[in-house]
Amino acid sequence: MPEIGRVLILIGGLIVLVGVVFVAGWRIPFLGRLPGDFSYERGNFHVYFPLATGIVLSVVLTLVLNLFFRGR
Repeated sequence: MPEIGRVLILIGGLIVLVGVVFVAGWRIPFLGRLPGDFSYERGNFHVYFPLATGIVLSVVLTLVLNLFFRGR
């Protein structure tokens, strides 16, 4: 049963982390404006595809989670 408690604490921490990223993410100047982020606009139609931002966030989260779970 203690394993369920640890999993719930981990999920809660991840939810808090995602919330902080949503709140502070708008204040990070380069996030969403990297050279590999594509934007297409024509009239009232606008498509934004943050490819480079997604790759950077994926690498950072992979490193953080590997450091966190490496101790087990």
